[in-house]
Amino acid sequence: MDQFMIRAVELAINNVQDGGQPFGAVLVKGDEVIAEGVNELHKNFDISGHAELLAIRRAQKQLQTNDLTGYTMYASGEPCAMCLTAMYFAGIEEIFFCQSVDDASKVGLGKSKFIYDELKKPREQRQLKIKQMNLTTGHVNPMLLWNDKAKQ
Repeated sequence: MDQFMIRAVELAINNVQDGGQPFGAVLVKGDEVIAEGVNELHKNFDISGHAELLAIRRAQKQLQTNDLTGYTMYASGEPCAMCLTAMYFAGIEEIFFCQSVDDASKVGLGKSKFIYDELKKPREQRQLKIKQMNLTTGHVNPMLLWNDKAKQ
């Protein structure tokens, strides 16, 4: 709905005027706004303080749930890989955005485009080195521990 996107863009504009980045998000269920957020990196020195993540956190805390199935996210900018992943984990079913990752890159906000490009590469070709280490003998495997507890 247009009014939710207008609100997301208003939040982004206000955030720029407050010294932040041009990102705002509105989480909606049906016709009701459940939570909002803006990028707060400039306030809290928290790289995960993205508009969409903050809206998700606020909604989950308010509703006391991790399951946001049936919810829709309106974002002033195309979600970065981190925010998109959180939306998958939360069960959000629909996302509308105004400006693309390419648009953001053109104005100097190119980290999202870089990360999306990096994720297309095999692990060994990525700029960030990532290596799997096996558990040493005698240590409890936390995934097996969780699996055992889940079966109880």
